[in-house]
Amino acid sequence: MLKAGIMEDGLEHPVEVGTPQGSILSPLLSNIYLHYVLDLWFQRRIRRACRGEAYLFRFADDFLACFEFKSDADQFRASLGERMEKFQLELADEKTRHIEFGRYARDKAQRRGEKPGEFDFLGMTFFCGKTRYRSFKVKRKTSRKKLRQSLARFTDWIRRYRNLLPTGELLRRAKARVNGHLNYYAITDNSDSCHLYMHRTTRATFKWLNRRSQRKSYTWDGFHHALRHVGWPNPRIRVNINPFSPI
Repeated sequence: MLKAGIMEDGLEHPVEVGTPQGSILSPLLSNIYLHYVLDLWFQRRIRRACRGEAYLFRFADDFLACFEFKSDADQFRASLGERMEKFQLELADEKTRHIEFGRYARDKAQRRGEKPGEFDFLGMTFFCGKTRYRSFKVKRKTSRKKLRQSLARFTDWIRRYRNLLPTGELLRRAKARVNGHLNYYAITDNSDSCHLYMHRTTRATFKWLNRRSQRKSYTWDGFHHALRHVGWPNPRIRVNINPFSPI
Protein backbone atom coordinates (compact mmCIF):
# COMPACT_ATOMS: atom_id res chain seq x y z
CA MET A 1 0.00 0.00 0.00
CA LEU A 2 2.88 2.37 0.73
CA LYS A 3 4.26 1.78 -2.77
CA ALA A 4 0.90 2.09 -4.53
CA GLY A 5 1.32 5.80 -5.25
CA ILE A 6 -1.52 8.24 -5.87
CA MET A 7 -3.90 8.76 -8.79
CA GLU A 8 -4.42 12.27 -10.18
CA ASP A 9 -6.35 13.02 -13.38
CA GLY A 10 -6.15 9.38 -14.37
CA LEU A 11 -2.37 9.24 -14.01
CA GLU A 12 -0.50 7.29 -11.35
CA HIS A 13 2.23 9.16 -9.50
CA PRO A 14 4.76 7.38 -7.26
CA VAL A 15 5.31 8.71 -3.74
CA GLU A 16 8.54 8.54 -1.77
CA VAL A 17 7.24 9.45 1.70
CA GLY A 18 3.98 9.30 3.65
CA THR A 19 0.92 7.14 3.15
CA PRO A 20 -1.78 7.61 0.50
CA GLN A 21 -4.72 9.63 1.81
CA GLY A 22 -7.78 7.42 2.20
CA SER A 23 -5.81 4.20 2.51
CA ILE A 24 -7.21 1.81 5.13
CA LEU A 25 -3.66 1.42 6.44
CA SER A 26 -3.04 5.15 6.97
CA PRO A 27 -4.84 5.55 10.35
CA LEU A 28 -2.95 2.62 11.84
CA LEU A 29 0.42 3.81 10.59
CA SER A 30 -0.18 7.39 11.72
CA ASN A 31 -1.06 6.18 15.22
CA ILE A 32 2.11 4.11 15.42
CA TYR A 33 4.23 6.95 14.03
CA LEU A 34 2.81 9.63 16.33
CA HIS A 35 3.09 7.35 19.35
CA TYR A 36 6.85 7.62 19.05
CA VAL A 37 7.09 11.12 17.54
CA LEU A 38 4.71 12.81 19.96
CA ASP A 39 3.34 10.67 22.82
CA LEU A 40 6.57 9.20 24.19
CA TRP A 41 8.50 12.40 23.52
CA PHE A 42 5.96 14.39 25.53
CA GLN A 43 5.96 11.86 28.36
CA ARG A 44 9.72 11.39 28.65
CA ARG A 45 11.06 14.82 27.69
CA ILE A 46 8.48 17.59 27.82
CA ARG A 47 6.60 16.62 31.00
CA ARG A 48 9.78 16.06 32.99
CA ALA A 49 11.09 19.50 32.05
CA CYS A 50 7.91 21.35 33.03
CA ARG A 51 7.60 23.40 36.22
CA GLY A 52 3.96 22.36 36.73
CA GLU A 53 1.49 19.77 35.55
CA ALA A 54 1.36 18.87 31.85
CA TYR A 55 -0.95 16.56 29.91
CA LEU A 56 -1.30 15.43 26.30
CA PHE A 57 -4.51 14.12 24.73
CA ARG A 58 -4.31 12.70 21.20
CA PHE A 59 -6.77 11.03 18.85
CA ALA A 60 -5.26 10.08 15.48
CA ASP A 61 -3.54 13.28 14.27
CA ASP A 62 -5.49 15.67 16.50
CA PHE A 63 -3.98 16.47 19.88
CA LEU A 64 -4.42 18.80 22.82
CA ALA A 65 -1.59 19.78 25.18
CA CYS A 66 -2.42 21.32 28.57
CA PHE A 67 0.00 23.10 30.90
CA GLU A 68 -0.29 24.61 34.35
CA PHE A 69 2.16 27.42 33.56
CA LYS A 70 2.28 29.59 30.45
CA SER A 71 6.07 29.38 30.33
CA ASP A 72 5.84 25.59 29.94
CA ALA A 73 3.32 26.00 27.12
CA ASP A 74 5.56 28.51 25.35
CA GLN A 75 8.56 26.20 25.62
CA PHE A 76 6.55 23.28 24.25
CA ARG A 77 5.27 25.34 21.31
CA ALA A 78 8.78 26.49 20.50
CA SER A 79 10.19 22.95 20.45
CA LEU A 80 7.18 21.32 18.74
CA GLY A 81 7.93 22.68 15.27
CA GLU A 82 11.49 21.40 15.40
CA ARG A 83 10.28 17.99 16.59
CA MET A 84 7.74 17.74 13.76
CA GLU A 85 10.24 18.84 11.13
CA LYS A 86 12.72 16.22 12.29
CA PHE A 87 10.22 13.52 11.33
CA GLN A 88 9.01 15.25 8.14
CA LEU A 89 5.71 16.37 9.65
CA GLU A 90 4.07 19.79 9.70
CA LEU A 91 1.64 21.52 12.03
CA ALA A 92 -1.56 22.85 10.51
CA ASP A 93 -1.12 26.52 11.44
CA GLU A 94 -4.80 27.33 10.84
CA LYS A 95 -5.77 24.70 13.44
CA THR A 96 -3.04 25.45 15.98
CA ARG A 97 -4.06 27.72 18.86
CA HIS A 98 -2.56 28.79 22.16
CA ILE A 99 -5.18 29.97 24.68
CA GLU A 100 -5.65 30.54 28.38
CA PHE A 101 -8.20 28.08 29.72
CA GLY A 102 -9.25 26.73 33.09
CA ARG A 103 -10.41 27.64 36.54
CA TYR A 104 -9.19 31.25 36.54
CA ALA A 105 -9.43 32.02 32.81
CA ARG A 106 -13.00 33.39 33.02
CA ASP A 107 -12.22 35.88 35.81
CA LYS A 108 -9.02 37.05 34.12
CA ALA A 109 -10.79 37.51 30.78
CA GLN A 110 -13.62 39.45 32.39
CA ARG A 111 -11.18 41.81 34.08
CA ARG A 112 -9.76 42.52 30.62
CA GLY A 113 -13.26 43.05 29.23
CA GLU A 114 -13.00 39.88 27.12
CA LYS A 115 -14.67 36.50 26.87
CA PRO A 116 -12.77 33.42 28.10
CA GLY A 117 -11.14 31.34 25.40
CA GLU A 118 -12.70 28.19 23.98
CA PHE A 119 -11.45 25.53 21.58
CA ASP A 120 -12.70 22.75 19.32
CA PHE A 121 -11.52 19.17 19.71
CA LEU A 122 -13.03 16.04 18.14
CA GLY A 123 -16.19 17.81 17.05
CA MET A 124 -16.83 19.47 20.41
CA THR A 125 -16.36 23.06 21.55
CA PHE A 126 -14.86 23.15 25.05
CA PHE A 127 -15.58 26.27 27.09
CA CYS A 128 -15.34 27.57 30.66
CA GLY A 129 -18.63 27.12 32.47
CA LYS A 130 -20.04 26.89 35.96
CA THR A 131 -22.05 24.36 37.92
CA ARG A 132 -25.37 25.18 39.55
CA TYR A 133 -23.35 26.00 42.66
CA ARG A 134 -21.29 28.58 40.70
CA SER A 135 -18.04 26.63 40.80
CA PHE A 136 -15.83 26.14 37.74
CA LYS A 137 -16.65 23.39 35.26
CA VAL A 138 -15.37 22.47 31.79
CA LYS A 139 -18.38 22.26 29.49
CA ARG A 140 -18.80 20.95 25.95
CA LYS A 141 -21.18 21.55 23.08
CA THR A 142 -21.31 20.48 19.45
CA SER A 143 -19.02 22.72 17.42
CA ARG A 144 -20.81 25.03 15.01
CA LYS A 145 -18.90 23.58 12.07
CA LYS A 146 -19.79 19.96 12.90
CA LEU A 147 -23.43 20.86 13.57
CA ARG A 148 -23.73 22.58 10.19
CA GLN A 149 -22.06 19.64 8.45
CA SER A 150 -24.29 17.07 10.16
CA LEU A 151 -27.46 18.99 9.29
CA ALA A 152 -26.32 19.49 5.69
CA ARG A 153 -25.55 15.77 5.26
CA PHE A 154 -28.90 14.74 6.72
CA THR A 155 -30.85 17.22 4.57
CA ASP A 156 -29.02 16.13 1.42
CA TRP A 157 -29.69 12.47 2.23
CA ILE A 158 -33.42 12.88 2.94
CA ARG A 159 -33.82 14.97 -0.20
CA ARG A 160 -32.15 12.38 -2.43
CA TYR A 161 -33.79 9.28 -0.96
CA ARG A 162 -37.32 10.53 -0.34
CA ASN A 163 -38.52 9.09 -3.67
CA LEU A 164 -36.33 5.98 -3.61
CA LEU A 165 -37.54 4.33 -0.39
CA PRO A 166 -40.97 3.51 1.05
CA THR A 167 -42.01 5.86 3.83
CA GLY A 168 -41.52 3.34 6.62
CA GLU A 169 -38.04 2.36 5.45
CA LEU A 170 -37.09 6.00 4.90
CA LEU A 171 -38.10 6.91 8.45
CA ARG A 172 -36.26 3.93 9.92
CA ARG A 173 -33.07 4.86 8.08
CA ALA A 174 -33.48 8.51 9.07
CA LYS A 175 -33.89 7.36 12.67
CA ALA A 176 -30.63 5.39 12.43
CA ARG A 177 -28.79 8.46 11.14
CA VAL A 178 -30.19 10.64 13.93
CA ASN A 179 -29.29 8.00 16.54
CA GLY A 180 -25.75 7.88 15.19
CA HIS A 181 -25.38 11.62 15.76
CA LEU A 182 -26.88 11.50 19.26
CA ASN A 183 -24.80 8.50 20.33
CA TYR A 184 -21.71 10.70 19.96
CA TYR A 185 -22.94 14.19 20.80
CA ALA A 186 -25.66 13.62 23.44
CA ILE A 187 -23.34 14.10 26.42
CA THR A 188 -23.54 16.11 29.63
CA ASP A 189 -24.13 19.87 29.09
CA ASN A 190 -24.84 19.45 25.35
CA SER A 191 -28.61 19.15 25.42
CA ASP A 192 -29.21 22.52 23.68
CA SER A 193 -27.22 21.53 20.59
CA CYS A 194 -28.89 18.12 20.50
CA HIS A 195 -32.35 19.68 20.75
CA LEU A 196 -31.47 22.01 17.88
CA TYR A 197 -30.23 19.08 15.78
CA MET A 198 -33.42 17.11 16.45
CA HIS A 199 -35.61 20.12 15.65
CA ARG A 200 -33.87 20.76 12.32
CA THR A 201 -33.76 17.11 11.21
CA THR A 202 -37.40 16.53 12.15
CA ARG A 203 -38.51 19.57 10.16
CA ALA A 204 -36.33 18.55 7.20
CA THR A 205 -37.90 15.08 7.22
CA PHE A 206 -41.41 16.56 7.29
CA LYS A 207 -40.56 19.02 4.51
CA TRP A 208 -39.10 16.52 2.06
CA LEU A 209 -41.69 13.82 2.70
CA ASN A 210 -44.33 16.34 1.71
CA ARG A 211 -42.47 17.20 -1.50
CA ARG A 212 -42.73 13.75 -3.00
CA SER A 213 -45.85 14.78 -4.86
CA GLN A 214 -48.13 17.77 -5.37
CA ARG A 215 -50.34 16.59 -2.52
CA LYS A 216 -48.95 16.73 0.99
CA SER A 217 -48.27 13.29 2.46
CA TYR A 218 -48.63 14.35 6.09
CA THR A 219 -50.12 16.87 8.42
CA TRP A 220 -48.08 17.53 11.54
CA ASP A 221 -50.40 15.27 13.56
CA GLY A 222 -50.06 12.43 11.08
CA PHE A 223 -46.32 12.97 10.84
CA HIS A 224 -45.83 12.79 14.61
CA HIS A 225 -47.93 9.62 14.68
CA ALA A 226 -45.58 8.08 12.08
CA LEU A 227 -42.54 9.14 14.12
CA ARG A 228 -43.96 7.49 17.23
CA HIS A 229 -44.58 4.33 15.22
CA VAL A 230 -40.88 4.02 14.22
CA GLY A 231 -39.65 5.05 17.67
CA TRP A 232 -38.19 8.41 16.66
CA PRO A 233 -35.41 9.24 19.15
CA ASN A 234 -35.51 12.06 21.66
CA PRO A 235 -32.49 14.22 22.49
CA ARG A 236 -31.90 12.92 26.00
CA ILE A 237 -28.38 12.83 27.40
CA ARG A 238 -26.92 9.40 26.64
CA VAL A 239 -23.45 9.69 28.14
CA ASN A 240 -22.95 11.26 31.56
CA ILE A 241 -19.38 12.56 31.78
CA ASN A 242 -19.79 14.33 35.10
CA PRO A 243 -17.59 12.27 37.46
CA PHE A 244 -19.28 13.58 40.61
CA SER A 245 -22.94 13.07 39.75
CA PRO A 246 -24.81 10.05 41.14
CA ILE A 247 -25.32 7.14 38.72
